[in-house]
Amino acid sequence: MNYKNEYMDSTESPETFWLKKSSDLAWFTNPPAACSKSDNGYYEWFKGGSLNTSYLALDHHVKEGRGDKTALIYDSPVTGVTQHLSYSELLSEVATFAGALTRLKVGKGDRVIIYMPMIPQAAIAMLACARVGAIHSVVFGGFAANELAVRIDDATPKLIVTASCGIEGKKLLPYKPLVDEAIAQAEHKPTGCVIFQRPQHEAKLEAGYDHDWQYLMSTSQPVDATPVDATDPLYVLYTSGTTGKPKGVVRDNGGHAVALHYSMDAIYGISQDDVFWAASDVGWVVGHSYIVYGPLIKGATTVMYEGKPVGTPDAGAFWRMVETHKINVLFAAPTAFRAIRKEDPEAAFIEQYDISSLRTLFMAGERLDPPTYYWASEKVGVPVIDHWWQTETGWPICSNPMGIEPMKTKPGSSSVPTPGFNVKVLQSGGEEQVKGQKGAIAIQLPLPPGCLMTIWQDHERFVDGYLREFEGYYSTGDNGYIDDDGFVFIMGRTDDVINVAGHRLSTGEMEEVLAAHPAIAECSVIGIHDPLKGQMPVGLVLLKDGVSIEESELEKELISRVRETIGPVACFKRAIVVNRLPKTRSGKILRKLLRQIAANEDVSVPSTIDDPASVSEITTLMREKGLVSDNASNV
Repeated sequence: MNYKNEYMDSTESPETFWLKKSSDLAWFTNPPAACSKSDNGYYEWFKGGSLNTSYLALDHHVKEGRGDKTALIYDSPVTGVTQHLSYSELLSEVATFAGALTRLKVGKGDRVIIYMPMIPQAAIAMLACARVGAIHSVVFGGFAANELAVRIDDATPKLIVTASCGIEGKKLLPYKPLVDEAIAQAEHKPTGCVIFQRPQHEAKLEAGYDHDWQYLMSTSQPVDATPVDATDPLYVLYTSGTTGKPKGVVRDNGGHAVALHYSMDAIYGISQDDVFWAASDVGWVVGHSYIVYGPLIKGATTVMYEGKPVGTPDAGAFWRMVETHKINVLFAAPTAFRAIRKEDPEAAFIEQYDISSLRTLFMAGERLDPPTYYWASEKVGVPVIDHWWQTETGWPICSNPMGIEPMKTKPGSSSVPTPGFNVKVLQSGGEEQVKGQKGAIAIQLPLPPGCLMTIWQDHERFVDGYLREFEGYYSTGDNGYIDDDGFVFIMGRTDDVINVAGHRLSTGEMEEVLAAHPAIAECSVIGIHDPLKGQMPVGLVLLKDGVSIEESELEKELISRVRETIGPVACFKRAIVVNRLPKTRSGKILRKLLRQIAANEDVSVPSTIDDPASVSEITTLMREKGLVSDNASNV
């Protein structure tokens, strides 16, 4: 298969291209057309077709004689439990829980919030909702009660499905009190809760309102898959919004299934014989697309991991997983590998395991900095693929298409646009930027199948946030450039560009330079106000374990490196060593929060933060270093 021809077919004749790809799925009613305009003026895919995502992921494979094949591997180093579920076994569990949902009066179009740890029951609940035509909204397990309450009020679910507890490393986190508090705070009241009782902690149930998962499963009958329209919503997934109010990204059934099935082969090179591991969480879009739906729709084996890259028990956790489960493709965030590198810089743990089954290592969720790329390439010894996508798109916008035509990697680039994504770099007025010049990255409409349909209950917000900036385009909010070979370089969010004496500079470029220093494990560059030049860049750097270096000496070296690599125009003159950087639970550095601290703005610490104390610590440090004025009141 040739990438250039595939990409041209997808962008020049999208209807023909995607209608052909849709024929690979087991529809109940084949769609008469691919793309059409919806009532709200936007686009929809495969209108008139009917299917069921749960049927595609389970029943279809069982009927094709693959029922004994392993569908899901659950590995939990925090509990010491490993479980294998075949396609037949997973189908039985899903169909029975779908029967339980039906008993609880949950049906087509109803919303169900799933607030679960990384256990098989999370995937079972998602697939069961899809089976009865209900719309699930997975909320990351452990979110604060007020954040869950906001989502309850926006999604107005009929039911909440949760577990008695989650386990974060060695810490046990009871979920029931959080759910109860969220329901108390919310204006909308669900009709009940289903609780899966884990042996590590038993939740106290309220008679008449709470339902025991295990009891429901033992007393319910399995149900068949409900046909739904291709354009019916499959799920709502909330992502952060600039207003502070979460945005409910709406995903359809038909386009989603076609896109994910295509991506498993075209991007990841996965067949039905492979074992695929996305080391993420079902609370994030990666967990939806590539722990639950993508691999199962393809008929491969997927892996669900309840653990961390380090600390459960050590920096060899990923390599143990690869050896134990014969994983062929691993997908994780760059921050996971920076954590591994920090604890095991020479990758000594790899020598303890046989990772010969591993073919490819994919990274996404944030920009893959070249030092992490080079370290992983050298130590792991397989192709390392940076690919770029968003919660809104649901699958990769750009990637090295390993199943179409593997390409030579360019460190710092997420490779080429995925077939279906007509990626452009635009100037502020909407004109296309020349090759090699930076600008706003946008995708020409229509977006391919699998991308968001709208924002839940707020289509105007969808239009304002994504479609209004450039007529005829979806605005990604990222900036970067496309080189002469068609490779896309994402340099960061649009607001990660700083203006130094009239020069627009990417903090991502500076971060690359800093991260290449042998003493540095992670870093972030932010712009702070300067009365003379407008903004000045400051580097916040985290040292590798065991490294000892004078901060003043390190600062001099970093200033010299930036000057040599980017030039004096960068005006990079400050670098401070920090003990930790504030991050989300999914590993993204909260750069916006750091900018707010530096700008002397009030900071609302998000519930997604992994270590809330890091905010106060870094605020104090930045004040001591003179990067925040004394009258600041940030946290």
